[in-house]
Amino acid sequence: MMTFALIRQWAEARNLIEGSTPDRQLVKLFEEAEELEEAIIKDDREEYIDAIGDCIVVLTIMAAQRGLNVEDCIEHAYQQIKDRKGRMVDGIFVKEGDLVN
Repeated sequence: MMTFALIRQWAEARNLIEGSTPDRQLVKLFEEAEELEEAIIKDDREEYIDAIGDCIVVLTIMAAQRGLNVEDCIEHAYQQIKDRKGRMVDGIFVKEGDLVN
C-alpha cells in the first residue's frame, strides 16, 4: 500500500489535492476511462495497464480531496461485495437483489 502514499505525495507536490476539485478530477477520470476503452478495443496490453493505473491515480486523488484514503474506500467496497450472491448476465455480474426473473 506504500504506492498509494507515494501517489498522494506526488499529487500534493503538484497541488492536485488542494488546487483541484473532485468535479475536475472526475473529468480527468472520464478521459482516462476513454483511454481504457481504446486499450480494450485495440487489445493493447501496455495501454490497458497504463489506463487502469491512471484511473487508480485519479481515484486516489479524488479520495484525498475528500479527506479519505483510497485504501479505506477499497476495503469498504470489498466488505460490501465479499458475501454478495448473484449470477452472470450477458457477461456482467448482477447481484441477487437486482435480478429480474
